[in-house]
Amino acid sequence: MSNENKVVKAYNNLEFLNSPDARVIRILAEYLEPARRFRQLRVQDTIVFFGSARIKSAEEAQKELTKITRKIEEQGQSEELERAFAIAKRDLEMSQFYEDAVQVAKMLTEWSKSLKGSKHRFIICSGGGPGIMEAANKGAAAARGLSIGLNISIPFEQVANPYISRELIFDFHYFFMRKFWFVYLAKALVIFPGGFGTFDELMEVLTLLQTEKLHKPMPVVIYGTRYWKEILNLDAMVRWGTISEKDLSLMHFVDTPQEAFEYLRSQLEMIYLK
Repeated sequence: MSNENKVVKAYNNLEFLNSPDARVIRILAEYLEPARRFRQLRVQDTIVFFGSARIKSAEEAQKELTKITRKIEEQGQSEELERAFAIAKRDLEMSQFYEDAVQVAKMLTEWSKSLKGSKHRFIICSGGGPGIMEAANKGAAAARGLSIGLNISIPFEQVANPYISRELIFDFHYFFMRKFWFVYLAKALVIFPGGFGTFDELMEVLTLLQTEKLHKPMPVVIYGTRYWKEILNLDAMVRWGTISEKDLSLMHFVDTPQEAFEYLRSQLEMIYLK
């Protein structure tokens, strides 16, 4: 048969594979390819960090505040600079969450590496992007441990942060498959301050726990009481009867890296390492 008449096999036909007709194949690929990689690398379970992509490191936030302060000194006060100064001050205050996430992930990774066994246990996992996600991977890297980044392609391009273990960087198209891998391997969640995405992930997991669709215990740490108590009025939901009082026990609020680490370690040892 001449090259002119050679037919491309379906699994090599990129036009077909990227068409709506092959959507189910693409979905399966986002299930099977990560499953294969996790199996090959002996990743047994994870601790997932959720939080805002917009939270900066203390170093980055301080640089921005210094830059704005110098502009004000050179140019004088203006409405625009006053607004920029207020934002920079807020970002510096919020940067404490970035630094705390680094410390929590570092402590958990050091503890995880001390466990005996041939499989990698309680690996730090994030959404792979900047902000709190980067902080979690950075903490794991500081402890010289593996960490996972479940990145997602979105219109405002989210680039994988540089601290994820090279062999555990993923790039998903489908949000629901990414969410599946967040939850399927997770043995605990750490929820730092965040926006719509963090809310979505937190509420989905709480719903799965509330309805007992997750057939495993999963400690959920809510980091930053002041932020979350202002954003989430859970007591009002109990008062209005939309959730039960016992549903509040699905979450544990903490405010320091040590608190978060001690709670998670004790829970994971009690539940999974008896």
